[in-house]
Amino acid sequence: MNKAVVLLSGGMDSAAVVAMAHEQGFAVHALSVRYGQRHTSELDAAMRVAAALGVAEHKVVDVDLRAIGGSALTADIEVPAAGGEGIPVTYVPARNTIMLSLALGWAEVLGAADIFCGVNAVDYSGYPDCRPEFIAAFQHLANLATKAGVEGAGITIHAPLQHLSKAQIAAEGTRLGVDFGLTVSCYRADARGRACGQCDACELRAEGFRAAGLSDPTHYVDGLRMV
Repeated sequence: MNKAVVLLSGGMDSAAVVAMAHEQGFAVHALSVRYGQRHTSELDAAMRVAAALGVAEHKVVDVDLRAIGGSALTADIEVPAAGGEGIPVTYVPARNTIMLSLALGWAEVLGAADIFCGVNAVDYSGYPDCRPEFIAAFQHLANLATKAGVEGAGITIHAPLQHLSKAQIAAEGTRLGVDFGLTVSCYRADARGRACGQCDACELRAEGFRAAGLSDPTHYVDGLRMV
């Protein structure tokens, strides 16, 4: 089997991507990043998802982005309720660039020519590093900056959710047997991974299950959906 590095955050999108990579015949090497995020329960979720989906290997890398801050996820800034205009304060400066760079390094070590990530340009919060232009630019960079790109077959960055709605992601993941009850998407999730039901991530996730006609498996703080 060809190897692929798949970025696995522990949320519903990345869980679906792991299943998609498996369906395409890849041996999945899942990579999670402990970057100082306040919702660390997503890393516990990543471990659950990796085990449930039977990845070949799961690695957690530490890069503490609290040192630069600038985001409600890595600094003492309140995570807002859903809504608002412009790029939200939950945007983490350079996060996807850093994570893809780590995945790129591991892919070279593994001899993997394929990297998967769960970025989405349809139902997302306005993050600039989720756009198709960013993925295309990073793939170009990857093939300029690596031995694999210069001497090998090159590196391909796959973003299979790029143009899917949250409803389509929920439906596709369900078709592939993903247990979304294992995942954590909430920016304000507690230590047990229970969702607040009020932030952007919760709103997008809940609406996705509603639109797909699926029951919402999310574990909320008070046991009730609040969005």
